[in-house]
Amino acid sequence: MEDIFHARKNLEEPPTSAIMLESCHFSQVIFANIKKFYVPGTDVTCYYNISQYFIPSKKDWVGIFKVGWKTTREYYTFMWAPEFSDSENSYDEQQQVLFKAYYLPKDDEYYQFCYVDQDGQIHGASIPFQFRTEPKDDMLVVTKEGEVEKIQQQNETLLQENQNLKKNLASLQEQNVHLQDELVAAKALQDKVNTLEDKCEKLESQNKDLEKEKCAIKEDLMQIKEEKESVLSEKEQMENLLKTTLHQKEEFQLQVHMQQKEMDNLQDCIKDKVMDLEELKGENYQLNAALFRQKMLNNLQEEQTLALQILKKQKDDLEQENQKLWQENELLRARLPAIRSSSAGLLSRSPPNSELLFGNSYSGLSEKVSHMPGSLP
Repeated sequence: MEDIFHARKNLEEPPTSAIMLESCHFSQVIFANIKKFYVPGTDVTCYYNISQYFIPSKKDWVGIFKVGWKTTREYYTFMWAPEFSDSENSYDEQQQVLFKAYYLPKDDEYYQFCYVDQDGQIHGASIPFQFRTEPKDDMLVVTKEGEVEKIQQQNETLLQENQNLKKNLASLQEQNVHLQDELVAAKALQDKVNTLEDKCEKLESQNKDLEKEKCAIKEDLMQIKEEKESVLSEKEQMENLLKTTLHQKEEFQLQVHMQQKEMDNLQDCIKDKVMDLEELKGENYQLNAALFRQKMLNNLQEEQTLALQILKKQKDDLEQENQKLWQENELLRARLPAIRSSSAGLLSRSPPNSELLFGNSYSGLSEKVSHMPGSLP
């Protein structure tokens, strides 16, 4: 019971019903390659074929039921059936689902596969099988084999019922074809009746519209007569207005002619003014050029004046410096006789060859004086 609860808890609940076993159709899904027993602890693959008289849906499922079940709510575990293609070859292909070992029964009771549709109805059941590794005692086997024979007899009865159902289905299909033909004919007749009714309604609507249009036309005719009289009155007024307009037109044409002459005179005057303007532009250009040259000459004159001021300042500085040098030179000339006399006394008292030891002081002094700026040669 714990395994059943765990299996159902880990899977989404499939659609089931309380329909009893006797009302199910076991011949629409045929299970194949069903073994007498499956080894516990291993995955189990279930193979089956779908009859062409059954159309699968997305919510169909394959369940494992313990033998003796009454409704589809008594499943042990289940797997969703794979998606089925609508092509004709799909009915010849063998379908399969895989049951994981974890969700399979752990006892050695008899079970069977059942194919259940989205409404919870059975459409196929397999022969019973067990989950065991070794056969049990003979007594138990005999008992179970009796149940198997009973189920096989039920399957034979179901196969016979399936054949009868196929015959009934073929007859019903023929009747369906005839009914469809009659339905098509009745539908075509009904379409014709509906078309005629629509045409009648349209004609009645058109007749009403014509009556309305007739009344509207009468009203339009009356209005047209009134408008005609109004138009004739307006015509007379327009003729009078036209005469007045033609007279005004002649006057306007005369005024336009006079204005045209004035315009021509003004254009000639404008041309003369344009020529005068061009001459003034040329004179203005020449004046601007002369003004620019005069401005350049003024700038050059200012630069030359500034340069003369700088040169004059340098000249004054040089004259002052020259005056200072001349005064120093005069002082040195005044002191020169005294220096020469003192030098002569020193020479008379000096030992022989003293000139070689001390040099000629006068000659050095004379050389120094000769190199002074402003000294005489």
